[in-house]
Amino acid sequence: MQRLSMTLLALLLQVTAMAASPGYQPMQNPVGPQSWWWDNAWWEEGRIPAPTNHPVETRWIEYPNGDILVPAMIARPADQKKYPAVLYQHGRRGLDELIQSQVKRLAARGFVVLAPDVFSGRFIEKLPIEHDYAIETDTAAGVDVLLALPDVSTQQACFASQTRGGYITLKAATSHARQNKGIACYVAWYPHLQDPNAPEPMQVYRYASEVDQLEIPVLILIGDQEQYQRRRSIETAVQSLQDAGKDARLIVYPGVGRGFDFRPPDVRTLADDLAARDALVQAARFIEANLAGSAK
Repeated sequence: MQRLSMTLLALLLQVTAMAASPGYQPMQNPVGPQSWWWDNAWWEEGRIPAPTNHPVETRWIEYPNGDILVPAMIARPADQKKYPAVLYQHGRRGLDELIQSQVKRLAARGFVVLAPDVFSGRFIEKLPIEHDYAIETDTAAGVDVLLALPDVSTQQACFASQTRGGYITLKAATSHARQNKGIACYVAWYPHLQDPNAPEPMQVYRYASEVDQLEIPVLILIGDQEQYQRRRSIETAVQSLQDAGKDARLIVYPGVGRGFDFRPPDVRTLADDLAARDALVQAARFIEANLAGSAK
C-alpha cells in the first residue's frame, strides 16, 4: 500500500512538473490603464461606443472544387449596398445552427460572409476525430467564389474561424497559398493550431509549423479557461510570430473557456456574452482595418 501511495505521489509530481512547463508561462489578464481594453472616453466621460448593427439576410449556394460540390451559407446586411468580404470556416461542430448564428453575428457588423460547409460536401460526420486534408482545398477554393460575388466591395477577404477551422484556414493561407492572394488577414476564436492528426505530445507542446509561414496580420481570441493543450500552442505560436516582427495579437478574456461565442443559451453565463460581444467588435475592427485599402 505504501509503495502504491509513493508511486501515485511520484506520478502526481511528474504531472505537476509537466503542467508547470518551464519556459512557458500563461498570459496574465492585464489590469489598469495600459491594458488593451482600457477606454478613457468611457472612464472619464461615460461614453460607450455604439457598435455597427445591420439586419441580416442569408442564402445558400454550392460551388465546385474539382469533383466536389461545397455547400456554403452566405450572410450579409439586408440592403443593396456592397460590403467587405469575410470567409468564415467552421470547426469540428460543422456548420450547425449555433455556428450559423455566429456567422450572422459577424455579417451584422457590416460584412459579406461566406461560410463553407466542408463536411457536408465530403460526407464527413459532425465532430470528426481525424482531419481530412482535402477539405483545406475546399476552403481555399471558396476565396475566389467569395470575391466574385457582386455585392462584395473589396478585392481581398479575411479568414475568420473557430476551433479546428483555425487549422483549416491556416493551411489554406499557407500550404494552399491564399495569403496575400485573396486573403489579407487571419482572425480566429480559440483555434486548433496543430495538425489534428499529429501525435499527442505535438498537440500539447508544439504548434503547427505553418504558423511561422504566416505573413498576414493575425488576431486570436481565447478565454483564460481555455484547455491547456490548446492555450499553450496558441500563446507560443503568437509569441513566435511577434518575436519574428510579424503583426500578431492575442486577446485573452477572463472567466470564460472554449466556446464562449456559441455555447447554447441554457449554459451561457454573463461572462460568455460579454466576451462574445467584445470579441465580435474586436474582430470587426481588425478586419475593417486590414481591408481598408482593398476597395474594388
